[in-house]
Amino acid sequence: MGDERGKLDEYAVIREGEAEILMHRSNSVFYNKTQVNNRDMSIAVLRTFISRRKEEHDAYLTKKRRTKSKVHGEKSSTAVKEAVTTEEEPSGVREQDELGTSEEPSNENGGSHSGELKQPAVLEALAASGLRSLRYAREVEGIGKIVALDIDKASIEACRKNIQFNGSLATSKVEAHQADARVYMLTQPKEYDVVDLDPYGSPSVFLDSAVQCVADGGLLMCTATDLAVLCGGNGEVCYAKYGSYPLKGKYCHEMALRILLACIESHANRYKRYIVPIVSVQMDFYIRVFVRIYTSASAIKNTPLKLSYIYQCIGCDSFHLQPLGRIATKNNSVRYAPGFGPSVPQECTDCGKKFNMGGPIWSAPIHDLEWVSSILTSVRTMKERYPAYEKISAVLTTISEELPDVPLFVSLHNLCATLKCTSPSAVIFRSAVINAGYRISGSHVNPLGLKSDAPMDVIWDIMRTWVKTHPVKAQPADQSGTVILSKEPKLQVNFARAVASLSKAQAKKVARFLPNPERHWGPKVRAGRQITAKHSSLLGTDKTNMALGPQGGGLEAPPITDEEEEEPEHKRQKIGDEFAVAP
Repeated sequence: MGDERGKLDEYAVIREGEAEILMHRSNSVFYNKTQVNNRDMSIAVLRTFISRRKEEHDAYLTKKRRTKSKVHGEKSSTAVKEAVTTEEEPSGVREQDELGTSEEPSNENGGSHSGELKQPAVLEALAASGLRSLRYAREVEGIGKIVALDIDKASIEACRKNIQFNGSLATSKVEAHQADARVYMLTQPKEYDVVDLDPYGSPSVFLDSAVQCVADGGLLMCTATDLAVLCGGNGEVCYAKYGSYPLKGKYCHEMALRILLACIESHANRYKRYIVPIVSVQMDFYIRVFVRIYTSASAIKNTPLKLSYIYQCIGCDSFHLQPLGRIATKNNSVRYAPGFGPSVPQECTDCGKKFNMGGPIWSAPIHDLEWVSSILTSVRTMKERYPAYEKISAVLTTISEELPDVPLFVSLHNLCATLKCTSPSAVIFRSAVINAGYRISGSHVNPLGLKSDAPMDVIWDIMRTWVKTHPVKAQPADQSGTVILSKEPKLQVNFARAVASLSKAQAKKVARFLPNPERHWGPKVRAGRQITAKHSSLLGTDKTNMALGPQGGGLEAPPITDEEEEEPEHKRQKIGDEFAVAP
């Protein structure tokens, strides 16, 4: 009895949503509480995908029936005419023979030849504790089997234990296998309707096999947590992993999303496949993309039209996109040609500095706003079933108001930093852009980001006009801001408040950017690593001491003073006020 009690004391029961898992205190299997946002977002998208998949299949069958009935009508009339002129062959026999050769509905949508739609099969390629698979099984209706993979023996043992711990529903749907995800996916081409990749770090080594494993019209969900690489900290490493060179800028997190999408498209194209992004989000310390994958040798010709290089000025941070390809039409014939270039001169026309070049990045839309609207509606109607409802609803609300066809964004504070001027309010700036005849919206990756189809010379003309009524101190002649302000604005700027200067969420005071729910909210220690005092910045002092224990075998955490433990009240309040509610 004492041994059993001792074994139970080694585990902690963690409940998330409707699933419960047993976690060993030794950190032998990775679990990250922060990823509750990730899992909730995945469940929301998966529910909408299952619903849309059924609608698409029903529409496909309806179209098939109409085509079949039309053919039947045509052949019936032909048979009647032949029966009138030929008495030797009964019309019914001929009609039955010809119609008997017609094909049954195809199996493209995962259905059988009888037209029945099979329940989707889900593969979690890097399962660890299996929490994600268990939540899918217990919370998402309409899922068939779920396969949880992991190459680590301890993880699979823990996963199997958690499957049993969650009862008959989990055991009937979830299977756990120890395997290399790359090899397994290669041996299961187009077998899974949903493939979920959530690695600790970069997903690049899994993408080639993942795009082959997804069924036609299926869903690939992919996470990348190596934002330091994707956001320009190590450009050469990013190029080696993703085939794209990142640039440092305020838009770096959105650029990270577009680099990942371009990389997935590149892998898919090798197998005559292409992607259609559904939702692409940056949350917390990672990015997450949801894309559907289709097969078409002709459709992949459009890929160069969806990719662009980016030129960013080293002085004023103005950026310009250079598409890789274009469509040329002649005499009703369409052909694909290289994009015209260069899109910029050697020196920036605004400040005279040189350009850095990055990319290629995905420059087509990264969201399907119709899907986003459906997902957001579903989330709001089932809010009690999402532990991270406040976070994911805030993110989806902001995404729903983004301009879908405008890559990247400018930062109002960054523009003012270049000119060394005071900043206009977001409402004033947005009004000026709208009054000039252009569109503008926010960005979900940055509270201060503004997406607009206005060219950079229009943006700078607005700022030049603003500075005329809000003068700045004299700066050295070689400064980018000085060069920009030395030119007279060509645009007649109108700062009168526009009706659309506030989004619907801002007008209703709906929260769009939320602060972290607790301290030390971020990536946790990789599984298998010994938790020591140096991890207190990630886990918190209490949890570090709990893991170490009085005889934990590691170093005891140094005592934390009151000044270090408690963050000043005014700082916490400032963060909450700035990001919790729309300005």
